[in-house]
Amino acid sequence: MKTALTIAGSDCSGGAGIQADIKTMTMNGVYAMSAITALTAQNTTGVTAVSEVSPEFLRQQIDAVFEDIRPDAVKIGMVSSAGLVEVIAERLRHYSAENIIVDPVAVATSGSSLSSSEAYEALKKLLLPIAALVTPNIPEAELLSGITISSDEDMTAAAGIICEKYGCNVLCKGGHSVNDANDLLFRMNGTHHWFTGKRVDNPNTHGTGCTLSSAIAANLAKGHSMPEAISLAKEYISGALGSMLDLGSGSGPLDHIFDLSSRFKN
Repeated sequence: MKTALTIAGSDCSGGAGIQADIKTMTMNGVYAMSAITALTAQNTTGVTAVSEVSPEFLRQQIDAVFEDIRPDAVKIGMVSSAGLVEVIAERLRHYSAENIIVDPVAVATSGSSLSSSEAYEALKKLLLPIAALVTPNIPEAELLSGITISSDEDMTAAAGIICEKYGCNVLCKGGHSVNDANDLLFRMNGTHHWFTGKRVDNPNTHGTGCTLSSAIAANLAKGHSMPEAISLAKEYISGALGSMLDLGSGSGPLDHIFDLSSRFKN
């Protein structure tokens, strides 16, 4: 069985972060492992508290995974301090980790800040250059590129800037009202490819970024090409949204197990 590691924060309500990553990776056919960067007290309405782990403890988690069950892919999500970013980058370089996917989380779906400005600067300097793919949404792509995005042409320009500036492939996600959930893959060889998608009329989108990046990581771990991994991940997330799970009083979680067929389900 192929394996994948998520390095991210914990979401006690289960819709995003480590919990969403593990469910997604499992449903996409790989053995999921985790290194937790922070505990959060959050639900569908917002984040009320964040408690970081120490850099040393994060290092021990990453070492424990790589020294025993080496991951075939690594997804990086919420990292709230520069010190944690530095540990992740150093350890992944040390182990020559492959198929690194960075979801540059700055703000939760609810609008709560999840990362300090110092952490975001460290992420850009240390993690993006070792990534196989970075997966910004529109606001995140604006932060990384320094330009305003209001059209497909702007998405292409921003993705090109990010790709050239940080030396990694870019999946610019169009779900933030630029288009009908069309995403743009801009590759380091200068080529780009659009993945078209129909917007699912579902207000419950908590954890969509975590879910998509984890599904891509799982598909890369299984040996799919980058375009195949993204296409399959988009199909999965469309199904999870289309199931129309409705939990919580805010922006609720996706139905990560919408396609679970098992005698243990009922």
